[in-house]
Amino acid sequence: MSELPTEQQERIIGFGREAVEAELQSLAVLPERIGSHFAQAVEHIRHSDGRLIISGIGKSAIIAQKIVATLNSTGTPAVFMHAADAIHGDLGLIQCNDTVLLISKSGNTPEIKALIPLIQRFGNRLIGMTGNGNSELARASDLLLDVEVDREACPNNLAPTTSTTAQLLMGDALAIALLKLRNFSSEDFSRYHPGGSLGRQLYLTAGEIAARNEKPAVSPDAPVRDVIGEITGKRLGATAVTEGDKLAGIITDGDIRRMLEKHSDLSAIRAADIMSLSPFTAPADMLAVALAEQIRERKISQVIVLDSGKYVGIVHIHDLNKEGIF
Repeated sequence: MSELPTEQQERIIGFGREAVEAELQSLAVLPERIGSHFAQAVEHIRHSDGRLIISGIGKSAIIAQKIVATLNSTGTPAVFMHAADAIHGDLGLIQCNDTVLLISKSGNTPEIKALIPLIQRFGNRLIGMTGNGNSELARASDLLLDVEVDREACPNNLAPTTSTTAQLLMGDALAIALLKLRNFSSEDFSRYHPGGSLGRQLYLTAGEIAARNEKPAVSPDAPVRDVIGEITGKRLGATAVTEGDKLAGIITDGDIRRMLEKHSDLSAIRAADIMSLSPFTAPADMLAVALAEQIRERKISQVIVLDSGKYVGIVHIHDLNKEGIF
């Protein structure tokens, strides 16, 4: 792709920044809209024996799906129900103890208006999320979450942009309030995220990563040629120097380069002559996310992993990158 002319590039960047700034400005008042109805909604959902059914139409339906995903991942049972499908048979999703959250910018879309009396007939608690306090949804709701915005980021004030962001933020606020009230811990979170980078951050350990790699090691009296071969062959950029299963030091590819700059005759040089005596090490049960933080702080690429003082392997920064942790 050819490079954009500077003037066109700056113009496009300006459009993007204007959109973000317009949304931020409109959303700045949203925290003030979180009041007693929000608190009552959170308490009702927290103590409910049923699920939270979330429904919407158009862009609001997409936001509803994201809110459902966030709630489920943080311990609040939630189900998405498309408003159009609901009035054509999917109302069977709603059970007697469920709470229904309807999301609509205008609060007056035909599908939402058709859905309201059906929910009321079932006797379920109705929470409305709308930007129109005078809408049919606002009037019918037992509890109202106000997501009104003064205008969309769209220059024509038509495409749902700021309004859907406000809905998303309100959904996140619900999820986080519920999470905090339930003292939802990282251990709880890991149960709902056994896969993906989120789960790996919570349960993957340094020992588990090291076990996947080869285990480079040389003795203190190993000649330089053997050291270079071990580093090159095991592809971790370093090798441990060990005496039995005990760690004596580490030699990195950087140590090799520095040695080559200083010496032309390598025949008499042994691993013990160039190794670092006090490398940073990590216990095998250290969480990978904590290990990544140590690597950042120390600005290193490899970490020696020990289990009860015994050398078990090396974790390279690339291993953490592959796991989506670093």
